[in-house]
Amino acid sequence: MRPNHVKRAWKDGKQALGGWIGCDSIQVAETMAGLGFDWLCMDMQHGLLDYNDVRAMLPAVSQTDTVPIVRVPWNEPWIIMKVLDAGAYGVIVPLVNNREEAEKAVAACRYPQDGMRSFGPIRAASYGGRGYAKYANEEILCIAMIETAEALENLDDICTTPGLDAIYIGPSDLAYAIGQVARGDNNDPKHVETVNHIYETARKHGIHVGMHTGSLEYTKRFLKQGFDMVMLGSDTAFMSRMVTHELGEARSDAGIDPIDVYEDYN
Repeated sequence: MRPNHVKRAWKDGKQALGGWIGCDSIQVAETMAGLGFDWLCMDMQHGLLDYNDVRAMLPAVSQTDTVPIVRVPWNEPWIIMKVLDAGAYGVIVPLVNNREEAEKAVAACRYPQDGMRSFGPIRAASYGGRGYAKYANEEILCIAMIETAEALENLDDICTTPGLDAIYIGPSDLAYAIGQVARGDNNDPKHVETVNHIYETARKHGIHVGMHTGSLEYTKRFLKQGFDMVMLGSDTAFMSRMVTHELGEARSDAGIDPIDVYEDYN
């Protein structure tokens, strides 16, 4: 079976740097996959992607060594199994609140006797190659998002769930969980303390831990701290940052003011 390079990296004590795809474009997925990310996550929760989008994008990512991951919209076994059968090599499950919900996610990712995943890897077997059925339980990543007040209360129970490969911090919803306004890159002392608590708890229980970021500054910060998987940025965020920077520089250099679309109505 094709190895999961993220799992291999973790076994070797290395970190994995990833990207995020939220727009429904096969070309974007193909381009992002060719840039050298260790993993790419196709976002069905908040991205503009449904199952058919993901099904078409997975082969584009599969042309590279980048590990294809899908964030499913909810902790529902049917959609977890569906994206795995389409060739995802891992799932990120949002809003996991307790041990029972973590166990539910794990069970959907594992064939019996380790779980309840139904057998039918319609595309996954072609992508994964010979031995998929035998080794899928070892290679597929099951990752639970920690981002609610209930999850914080049950953090030890979640982190000790058998078969769970990693937890992944969603900083914006985590801000809600501790009574703050939703914000991604967050330097508020209480937020930083909470993130550090999650990190240390994961380390205590020997489970891998990932972090969602929105900038190179914070990506470097969490890599330096020792997070196992860190997201560098998303497709639309990369585009927005580059366009904002270069469009502004071009206008400034040429002395061109931004067009006021309301000027004719004043």
